[in-house]
Amino acid sequence: MNAARALILALLLGWVFPTLADVAVPRLTGPVVDQTATLSGGDIGSLTQTLKSFSARKGSQIAVLIVPTTEPETIEQYSIRVAEAWKIGRKRIDDGALLVIAKNDRALRIEVGYGLEGALTDVASRRIIDEVIVPRFRSGDFAGGVAAGIDRMIRVIDGEALPAPQPRQGSGAASPEHFDLFNPFLIIPVLLFGGLMRSILGRLVGSAATGGLVTLIAWYLFGSFVPAALAGLIASIFVLFSDAISSPAAGRRGGGWSGGTWSGGGGSSDSGGFSGGGGSFGGGGASGRW
Repeated sequence: MNAARALILALLLGWVFPTLADVAVPRLTGPVVDQTATLSGGDIGSLTQTLKSFSARKGSQIAVLIVPTTEPETIEQYSIRVAEAWKIGRKRIDDGALLVIAKNDRALRIEVGYGLEGALTDVASRRIIDEVIVPRFRSGDFAGGVAAGIDRMIRVIDGEALPAPQPRQGSGAASPEHFDLFNPFLIIPVLLFGGLMRSILGRLVGSAATGGLVTLIAWYLFGSFVPAALAGLIASIFVLFSDAISSPAAGRRGGGWSGGTWSGGGGSSDSGGFSGGGGSFGGGGASGRW
């Protein structure tokens, strides 16, 4: 029995410890993530601008990751883990590509999404590595190697027919699907104003007047009457049945909303406005060493 337990324990340790020792996939904080301080701030800024401009124009995404090592994994194993975690490229188009460099291992890999395998083929990826990136790395020009490799990858992807990127929401009328009707910072002023209207005009007329005003404001913001009317109807119902707000003393009775906090949910400030679009990878690409 003791021997069996020892054998099971040894097997578990042999499986768990290598898993725990795998290099963690870093957070995607931008198109270029350098954990080795190989690239200067100016290099990263220039590459970031290039990659963001390319993504805005073409729709496809390219990201760069530089790590000290991928051991105990091979760069192929680590690279696909990064690709699956970051999800570079658009969902269902799968037009993402990833350049991973393990500096201490003197190894690098171009990982290619499903949608780019017809353009950025294994052969094309290998040629970019061997003919463009590796010669510069061997001479110590890491910034030049990365920049030249990215430039060649962009030119190859530009030759692939891909769906045009979706236009971003402009600065005109607000979009109804991005407008939170239940945001406390919108509800509370409406209820307070509605309480004032109810005290002056009565319950029914006051709530109707509040709903009408909200409809006009939402119509101006949305540019569409249907969501504006819905917002007005919701506001009218809230005011009609919100007795606690009708009196200024309601807040002092302790029954209202208080102590609330608001926080953004997109995390765009952490990622510098860059995130993966849900692209998938199947192991296409090429690896190399210098």
